[in-house]
Amino acid sequence: MTLKFSAKAHRYWLDGKPVPGVTTLLGKGLPKPALPYWSAKSVAEYVIDNAEQVDNLRSLGRGPAVAALKAIPWQARDTAAVRGTDVHALAEELIHGREVDVPEHLLAHVEGYTRWLDEFQVEAIHTEHPVGNRRWHYAGTFDAVIKFGRGPWAGRTVLADWKTSSNVYGETGLQTAAYARSEFMAPDEQTEIPTPAVDATGVLHITDAGSQFYPLSATPDDIDAAFKVFSHIAFVANKTDWIKGLIGEPMRLEDTDTEEAA
Repeated sequence: MTLKFSAKAHRYWLDGKPVPGVTTLLGKGLPKPALPYWSAKSVAEYVIDNAEQVDNLRSLGRGPAVAALKAIPWQARDTAAVRGTDVHALAEELIHGREVDVPEHLLAHVEGYTRWLDEFQVEAIHTEHPVGNRRWHYAGTFDAVIKFGRGPWAGRTVLADWKTSSNVYGETGLQTAAYARSEFMAPDEQTEIPTPAVDATGVLHITDAGSQFYPLSATPDDIDAAFKVFSHIAFVANKTDWIKGLIGEPMRLEDTDTEEAA
């Protein structure tokens, strides 16, 4: 066994030992100042838009009501995550030219995605392969390595990520750089092959309004620069438990070593 991934637990094992994933490292090591505001907004919108449900929560008592309201942002996150997982599964099938049954609520997403594939004549080289890096001790799974047939990047090999969130962010440039600079990819748990060289990285924003592709790192040097930043963030992420342990027990006079004090 070389690299194993559990989709249910979203955890990786490299050579039989747990190894952090790229998105986990970014989540732990990169500040997200907008997150508290989003959480507060989610709860505030729910309270304003659901007066009857809020009254029902109040009838349960303060503790249960507070617990339910605190969970609102994570319910929204989980709903978005399910949609993203479904879109990713459809995207992988469609980019290989396979037929799929599209749920009604994702029809607009799929139509926009297939238009983008056709317009830019996108060819899939690899999709959804786990990757690993022993030197930097991380793993992850990229969405696709593609080649453009048309457009400004025609003929270029690109490592691309699919996003279905409300927006796209520069952080994805660090994520894709980590995938691009992995040491190997693992088509299965017993096989390692070198990660393919790519010319650039980018992110495809798949929404019900259409699909837009955004360049991230336009050259291999740009990928190296983004990976350098990722490595610093990964270092901090791996030190979070150490940072928590920096504070010791409260100092007490009775703990003084009398012999040394003398």
